[in-house]
Amino acid sequence: MLPDNKLPDRAAAFETERGRLTGLAYRMLGSLTDAEDIMQDAWLRWEGAAPDDIRKPAAYLSAIVTRLCLDRLKQARRHREVYVGPWLPEPVLTDPASVDDPDCLSEKDISYALMLALERLSPLERAAFILYDVFDMPFGEIAPVLGRSEQACRQLASRARPYPQFPSPF
Repeated sequence: MLPDNKLPDRAAAFETERGRLTGLAYRMLGSLTDAEDIMQDAWLRWEGAAPDDIRKPAAYLSAIVTRLCLDRLKQARRHREVYVGPWLPEPVLTDPASVDDPDCLSEKDISYALMLALERLSPLERAAFILYDVFDMPFGEIAPVLGRSEQACRQLASRARPYPQFPSPF
């Protein structure tokens, strides 16, 4: 909780994180349209949250977006049996995470080929990999978001890497 139970203006706090959160949702879902839908849902949850529940706005918003993406991925897997052909991520000409900050993640940008590789992961593996390897979140913060132990999150991220014996390229 922030000192004196005061939060910065909710809209300003959300807008500060919007680019990073949209990038997170896009990387997890592979579709900018779905990422924008997740951002709308995240805003509604953010506005409805009790101030006592928020200690760090950025971490709280990351948790909301990650959980919404996991729900969307589970739902998509149930409906994908009618999808014809291989799933391909939606290419984006402008990286949503770099809209507000051109230096944000420019060297860590995920290529189209890696988006295809991410599709082969389970939703939990994908979330652990993206949060740890791309967004540098410690496993201690990832564990409560995914509802797993810290060690289980380490294992999920390890399984997500194509060659676990090599360090992450990020």
